[in-house]
This record gives sequence, C-alpha cells and structure tokens, in this order.
Amino acid sequence: IMAVKFKTEFINGNVPKNPRMEELKYWCNKFQDLNLTPLYKGRSLGNLSFRLKDNENSFIITASALALKGDLSDDSFVIVHSYDLKEGTIYASGTREPSSESVLHAGVYGKRKDINAVFHGHSGKILSRAADLNILTTKRTESYGSIALAESVLEILDNELFMVMKNHGFLALGKNMEEAGQLSLKIYEQVQSLKKSKNNSSL
Repeated sequence: IMAVKFKTEFINGNVPKNPRMEELKYWCNKFQDLNLTPLYKGRSLGNLSFRLKDNENSFIITASALALKGDLSDDSFVIVHSYDLKEGTIYASGTREPSSESVLHAGVYGKRKDINAVFHGHSGKILSRAADLNILTTKRTESYGSIALAESVLEILDNELFMVMKNHGFLALGKNMEEAGQLSLKIYEQVQSLKKSKNNSSL
C-alpha cells in the first residue's frame, strides 16, 4: 500500500462541495480511459487537483489510494488548506487522506500564481519518448510523495507547463483544468503518432 509521507491534520471531516469538482471528475475519468492513471497493486496511480481561489494556495485533490479514477464520488476528493514544510504537516478537510503527492501540488501552486490546475499522470510511453519530444525532465529520480520529488520539480519549473519526473510520471499544468487536461491529451497523442511513424518506417 502506498504510504503517505506527511502528517495530515484534519480541520473538519466534511465531504468537499464545489461545483468545479464535476470538471475534475471528468478529467479523472478521461485519464483513467487513456490509462494515464494506471492500476498498481490495486491502487490507481496519479493525482489531479485545482486551486480553490486566486492568490490562495488551497486546492482540491484526489484522495490517496483510490482503486480507480473513473466515476468518482465527492468523498474521493480532499481540500488541502495549507502545508507546513517544517512540520511536514498538511492541513486538510475531507473524509480520506489527501493524495500522497499533495506536497508536490502545494509546491507548484505556491510557486506559480498563474497555475490553477495540476494534473499528474503516469505513462511509460510518455516517459520513454520525452527526449524525442524535447520534454523537460527532472535531473534525478526521487521517491514518490517526498519533499525531494517536489523540490526536483520546483528547481526546473520556471514557466513550464509540461514536464516529466525522471523514472516516475508526468506533470501537466494549466491556468484552468481544461488547459492542463488538453495539454496532457496533446502530448499523449504526439507520443502515439511517434510510435506509428516508427512502426511505418520499419515496414
């Protein structure tokens, strides 16, 4: 079972309510359909979030250890209000633990005020073709859910909207969910067409 590497302090145990969660569910479903949140040991990898309010770092994110990312109910999401780096504590609201990558999402929202959606998926195809598509990749491999993984992203983040975490997964960012989602689909399609052209050239 995937371990969460931070402490969660729950401000309240209410199921999050926000009209934009419907759009987040749509993208979770889409990622599931394309196998961008694949199953690993009975758990669906990847995590998607959106910023709650401009100029605030709170966000709604998928909960930890979801079996599948399709047809999610409201209690599959958690509000992350803030993150205390020194204490290694996330302050949250919801009925489940927030995603193990909440520290990574918190770091991106903290550094990039222009970003209101962070979609983290897993695709061996995208990772294997990152160099062919000139996709920026973190300099080193870090374990999931760690502060070190978040730091490896923040050190190359600048104004990037799509990057690969070495030997891990990809990160798509946008000023809204549509932008982050469409960017993920675009890169996925580019990888698919690279594969096709390679197959055609070997005929």
